[in-house]
Amino acid sequence: MKDGEIHVDVLVVGGGNAALCAAIAAKRLGADVLIVEKAPMFYRGGNTRHTRNMRCAHDAATETLTGPYSEEEFWDDLLRVTEGNTDEKLAKHMIAKSKDMLTWIAEQGVRFQPSLGGTLSLGRTNSFFLGGGRAMLNALYKTAEELGIKVMYETPVTDLDIVDGHFKSALARHEGKPLRIHAKSLVAAAGGFEANIEWLKEGWGDVAENFLIRGTPYNRGDVLRLLLDKGVEPIGDPTQCHAVAIDARAPKFDGGIITRLDCVVFGIVVNKLAERFYDEGEDFWPKRYAIWGRLVAAQPDQISYIIFDAKSLKSFMPSLFAPIEANSIAELAQKLELPVEQLEATVGGFNEAVQPGTFDHTVFDDCHTKGLAIEKTHWARKLEDPPYYAYPVRPGITFTYLGTRVDEDARMLLQGGGKADNMYAAGEIMAGNVLGKGYAAGIGMTIGSVFGKLAGEGAATHV
Repeated sequence: MKDGEIHVDVLVVGGGNAALCAAIAAKRLGADVLIVEKAPMFYRGGNTRHTRNMRCAHDAATETLTGPYSEEEFWDDLLRVTEGNTDEKLAKHMIAKSKDMLTWIAEQGVRFQPSLGGTLSLGRTNSFFLGGGRAMLNALYKTAEELGIKVMYETPVTDLDIVDGHFKSALARHEGKPLRIHAKSLVAAAGGFEANIEWLKEGWGDVAENFLIRGTPYNRGDVLRLLLDKGVEPIGDPTQCHAVAIDARAPKFDGGIITRLDCVVFGIVVNKLAERFYDEGEDFWPKRYAIWGRLVAAQPDQISYIIFDAKSLKSFMPSLFAPIEANSIAELAQKLELPVEQLEATVGGFNEAVQPGTFDHTVFDDCHTKGLAIEKTHWARKLEDPPYYAYPVRPGITFTYLGTRVDEDARMLLQGGGKADNMYAAGEIMAGNVLGKGYAAGIGMTIGSVFGKLAGEGAATHV
């Protein structure tokens, strides 16, 4: 290393799950690997810090999974949530590769635990990290350090030297000084641009000012912008993203998983006009929870309210914030500053429309409404047991889908045709290849792990 310069085999930009999987895979093939992470050490790992599980195909039950989850079922779930907006060949390739990931991840020190209960319904399909995403990250960092992978924190990449699809070097800042990093291969795993409100506004308009960002404030899309400006082919719609309804009282950035609300299926959701606007019982929560951010974003002032009664209070994982409580619907409306008569009419009309049935949130039950403009097709129960509760919610953006197009080896593709010579991408920065729209719980970690390992192996093999 010369003053202001570093030479390595593989440069990995980013510090989350995808970056760690790439770095470890490359190192295990003999490459000299450097990770540069924009965030300080405490905030390392991007959105991985806030995750809980990953979705992988598997042939049989395990100590932590209750049954098999075939490649065909995984594909069917992905096809349903994306409504066909996915690269079928690449997605099926990822699903096939996911079968080996649980073993490989465990070999890197990550441990799993049985699924949580409640509305998650993921005990068969998703593997939960023991201790959550931060523990998973710590295990991967420990393995990386033991392998001799160097990590530089607070080192943002400011420019990339790319000529005709060939990466030569990156310019970064470290300890306040410019640093030129020469590498034989590049793995970009630096996340999306969800923390860049101005970029979000390019697609969404001014409504993006009311969005809350669930994860790290460091994911501003700087590396993504550099890559697209220097000839990498883009993929995805800038307005498509993983967007869920989160507690409106959450901080602007980094509220994480504890601000997410899983209680939609137990009640009704109204906008600031006290009107329902979507079927709260359309499908099981893990397959539909990620539509609610976009739904709320389309409502006046990007605000809505989940309303339920006493019988549902302990049926789901609570938010970090306590629900707003009242002894009557009128009192609840006043506390929420909603039109009282309209909310009473909405709740009253809903209650009258509820049909007799046997409530069971673990199956598609027969509890539904009849006669409403917007029916609730499952899990419909009258709101009649005081006290009544409400959570205010806003769109919570997890990560964006506009990214870099890649092939089955995670190699970046170029504008105008052709493949990059020595540039790979993994994780949120290329998630739009698989996720054109929609989301199902745990797929983000699958994308990061599978394509991270592929990118690392490809980068090391190129070296």
